[in-house]
Amino acid sequence: MVKPKTAPARRARPEVAAAPRVSTEKGRPSAGGADKNRAPRPAGAAPVRSGSAVAAPKLAGSTAAPKAGAAAAASKTAGTVAATKPHATPAVSGPAANAAIPKLAGIDSLRGRRATINDIARLAAVSKKTVSRVINQSPFVKEETRAKIDAVIRQIGYHPDPQARGLAFRRAFLIGLVYDNPNAQYIVNIQDGALDALRGSGFELVVHPCDRRSEDFIPGVRRFIERQKLHGVILLPPVSEDQALTKALQEIDCAYVRVVSVKLDSPHHMVLSNDREATGEVAKYLESLGHQTIGVIAGPAQYRSAHERLAGFQSVLAQRGITLPPEYIVEGAYTFDSGVVCAEALLARTPRPTAIFACNDEMAAGVYRAAYRLGLKIPEDLSVVGFDDSPLASRLWPSLTTVRLPIRDMGRLAAAKLLPSTSRDDADKAGMSLVVPHLIVRDSSRPPPR
Repeated sequence: MVKPKTAPARRARPEVAAAPRVSTEKGRPSAGGADKNRAPRPAGAAPVRSGSAVAAPKLAGSTAAPKAGAAAAASKTAGTVAATKPHATPAVSGPAANAAIPKLAGIDSLRGRRATINDIARLAAVSKKTVSRVINQSPFVKEETRAKIDAVIRQIGYHPDPQARGLAFRRAFLIGLVYDNPNAQYIVNIQDGALDALRGSGFELVVHPCDRRSEDFIPGVRRFIERQKLHGVILLPPVSEDQALTKALQEIDCAYVRVVSVKLDSPHHMVLSNDREATGEVAKYLESLGHQTIGVIAGPAQYRSAHERLAGFQSVLAQRGITLPPEYIVEGAYTFDSGVVCAEALLARTPRPTAIFACNDEMAAGVYRAAYRLGLKIPEDLSVVGFDDSPLASRLWPSLTTVRLPIRDMGRLAAAKLLPSTSRDDADKAGMSLVVPHLIVRDSSRPPPR
């Protein structure tokens, strides 16, 4: 008699451990776990730029050519989509967090094609709707289920397509950065700050250089916004000072935040820097050193910041009994070359200035060049003060005394105001974001020569 075979006992399904959270900042794991568990990038994915920015193909609507003075910024950012991590896996404490993630059954079927949300649902044995909730960070999912789905997402290297999500939500997960500014370092700092705010939110940053003097300026910005279905835009000076542009944005119901140096809009639409107060601090400092003959290289007249900085400087000097003659004020273009030309003009005056205040660091660096050509030593023969505290300020020799403008913080505040209410405190977004620059004294200033 043949003994009947008994069915083998069903093996218990191995527990799928949740992967630790990994920061999008290159090479720096977050508190949730180590970077070694990071899933490999899918084939064909774009390379990671510094921070969390990912270079992507040029987008339609970002074709406006930057000004010559901003070539450095444009070469880095024109038409770029700077991606933030769209979905972060939450940290899981306990033994499960340290367990190895077993290979999922059926994962081999994904070879050679892009994983979809349906694949995740199948592999995690949950509904497509549940996967969608986890991807969009909905709180209405059990932690055990969320951890299982996160583990699948990490193992297959899935990344949500922002354009596809935009179709589902009828608006893309994109924030625009619109500028026409010759100062390349300013643009880079603003962009880095915006990326700080967007990192981990599921939103990305796309930039649009433009020419505000072009007849196609406003129509071009409008096309850019409509084609990309932007969630909102950050406007940098002097574009941010254009009332016709903001009116056009209101007509198409596009959220916006202006980075400005004077109140031009409702508080929730502004990140405001108090440039007038900061340049008053420069005036007090130079007067306290004993300087009486002072030259100023102002910014372009079309910038509100240029008027604010000059007005603050003149006002405080007048309060201290020092008159600033018109011939000692020259208009620059916020560029190095304009700083050289303007400094040469000021240093040809009689009496020659013992100090020059340049309204940004690029022009202050131009003063260094002009002084060198004339055989003048800084600060022995000429004190120089700038504005911005860009990386250039500490690299010059002698290091530049300047006003520290928290440009990166301004970019971060502007982007944070545009994020959905669930991502940021509504009270903070409703109020005006005010930053106050302050003077940083270094080696380029001292009392005037005797």
